Amino acid sequence: MTATTPAAAPGYRARRTLPLRVEARRQLRRRRTLVIGAVLALLPFVLVAAFAIGGDPGTRSTGRISLMTTATASGANFAATALFVSAGFLLVVPVALFCGDTVASEASWSSLRYLLAAPVPRARLLLSKLTVGLVFSAAAMLLLPVVALAVGTAAYGWGPLQLPTGGALAPGDAVLRLAVVTGYVFVSQLVTAALAFWLSTVTDAPLGAVGGAVGLTIVGNVLDQVTALGDWRAVLPAHWQYSWADALQPQLEWTGMLQGASVSVSYALVLTALAFRGFARKDVVS
Repeated sequence: MTATTPAAAPGYRARRTLPLRVEARRQLRRRRTLVIGAVLALLPFVLVAAFAIGGDPGTRSTGRISLMTTATASGANFAATALFVSAGFLLVVPVALFCGDTVASEASWSSLRYLLAAPVPRARLLLSKLTVGLVFSAAAMLLLPVVALAVGTAAYGWGPLQLPTGGALAPGDAVLRLAVVTGYVFVSQLVTAALAFWLSTVTDAPLGAVGGAVGLTIVGNVLDQVTALGDWRAVLPAHWQYSWADALQPQLEWTGMLQGASVSVSYALVLTALAFRGFARKDVVS
């Protein structure tokens, strides 16, 4: 006998299942989304309070100019400092959370099989969840510098961005440079997002996916400090995570950021492909 493909139900369109707006609304209403947003929005206020209690960081300078010593020079400097103190770890957490707590959370709630039985095609489900996770991650990356710029301007005034290498950028140019920095920070975190997403497709424990991504990112940071690895460190995404500092120079330098972006995107594409390939063959029972 010749096998026949069952006809689709009248009106069924695979591309209309699990619309992005529905998935975004579900994620937006979750408590962890509100908590992450509150933490990122409150961080600039915490930094302002810390500087108010500890005094002007520039007065304790040892002669070496850095982002921290110029943090209170202007709102732009304060926003750059907020990105500097948070890019290494704090911003990793929302990315890992939004992208790792996606498929695994559905499995932990025993609702994943019902979504697939709706039926939502597996590739469509992963694409919707990954897209929303990246959008929320980008929103988190944008929220911090925007709030920090507003809070810093209110506290320290609107002025030029004092550069660690000397000189200053006009306020308008400073905002553009901060936009470049924020964009690069997001691109550099794509490898963490893809790692968390891949782990989310292979485990039913959301904390396992999120914690695994954060833990492996920390391991990468540690390995980058091992100078004995020599040129091998260049293949680690962590090696390029602060290349955005090249944007805070009188002349914008793209070389380091382009290298870092290529490394991060390459890892992200491989991990995302593994996620789609593995989930397509996975026996979903939860």
